[in-house]
Amino acid sequence: MKTTQTVLFLLTLIIFTNCKKEIVKEDYVLQGGVFGTSYKITYLNATKNYQKSLDSLFLKINNSVSTYIPNSAISKINNGEEGVVLDTIFKEVMQKAKRIYKETNGYFDPTVGNLVNAYGFGPKNEKKNLTNAEIKDYMQFVGLNKVILKDGEIVKEHPKVYLDFNSIAKGFGIDIVARFLETKKIENYLIEIGGEIRAKGTKANQKPWLIKLVNPVKADDNDGFKVIDLTNKSMATSGNYRKYRITDDGKKYVHTINPKTGFATESNLLSASVIGKMDCADVDAYATAFMAMGLEKTKIFLKSRKDLKVILIYTDADGALLEFSTY
Repeated sequence: MKTTQTVLFLLTLIIFTNCKKEIVKEDYVLQGGVFGTSYKITYLNATKNYQKSLDSLFLKINNSVSTYIPNSAISKINNGEEGVVLDTIFKEVMQKAKRIYKETNGYFDPTVGNLVNAYGFGPKNEKKNLTNAEIKDYMQFVGLNKVILKDGEIVKEHPKVYLDFNSIAKGFGIDIVARFLETKKIENYLIEIGGEIRAKGTKANQKPWLIKLVNPVKADDNDGFKVIDLTNKSMATSGNYRKYRITDDGKKYVHTINPKTGFATESNLLSASVIGKMDCADVDAYATAFMAMGLEKTKIFLKSRKDLKVILIYTDADGALLEFSTY
């Protein structure tokens, strides 16, 4: 009797096992809009479409560090509210910003937010043509050393200090997505948000993640692009060729504000692409810092940072377009 029961149990187990649904893994490409730009997320050999989860992550990031959302944590802080509860997103972005602020001797500085707004490149869209006296007045409140994270709260040296993490937020958003995918045991992905990119593993054909970066210096010939291998790397580009405005009297203002001077005037450095085996938030911040530094200071900085590879597009004294590359 026991033998018969055992046989029946084994048969039932075999039937149940065979009836279990086979797990199918697929490759996914998700696209949409976020942070005022577009995104494309490709991940391979996964069991699920994680669109809803990613939407939730994007919402959390916006609610923490977006200056374009009135009730976000950063907006509340900028409006002078006290006791704002900071989440782990805000704290990590702040800590990264502090580190890179020190590393770049203040050329990466998220407290230029008031000037960004005044020049017309922020959520307030003021579009002022600032006088030197007005710039000097704004500069009293510039300097990330005027802001500290104490007991889980932001403490500002002066209420008018304005934080703006937009120069690091896209890269950080990419890092958050990458961490999420890795918790799902996804080993091969490429994440792009507004031109900033992070990649890991390989493509479906076991080939590396390659991108073509347009090279304006050679745009008219067959070498009009660079092929960049981004496998296990992050890349960010900052430039003043898209975000700028020209006044009625022909004066040009660019969105990269020099935190040392408060000026929004264009230097000979037109764009900076930074590549490294690190978080995308980091290369995003370095690219912004290099645009503020200009060509020569960036070259000096890079001498001690062999972990960073760059492609810098600039103009010479005659206006000719040139390239400096360590990649």
